Amino acid sequence: MDELSAVFDALANEHRRRIVHALGIGPASVSELAAMCGLSLPAIHKHIQVLETAAMVRRRKVGRVNFLALQRAPLRSLQTWVDDFHPWWGDDDESLETYAHHFEEQSSATKETP
Repeated sequence: MDELSAVFDALANEHRRRIVHALGIGPASVSELAAMCGLSLPAIHKHIQVLETAAMVRRRKVGRVNFLALQRAPLRSLQTWVDDFHPWWGDDDESLETYAHHFEEQSSATKETP
């Protein structure tokens, strides 16, 4: 799976988005994240594994406690992908209206050509 697909897969789940949001504020322990999400430790570990597969989190063990920190590079690749659409962004209706108008002009020009 490519990096961007892994990021989309990781962010497709609400719990994982909450984890990413929390870690964006600062590192946290697995137990803190589980409590915040209202999940059991086995459930939170499954979500963390998906985030680790996408290289979105880094784990560090201190004694018996696992701490996680957000890795921002995969989010930057997502931002780059989204930014590629920026030149065409505007009002959704405006985009459709512009396309429809352009289509009508092409259709009219085609009919007028003998």
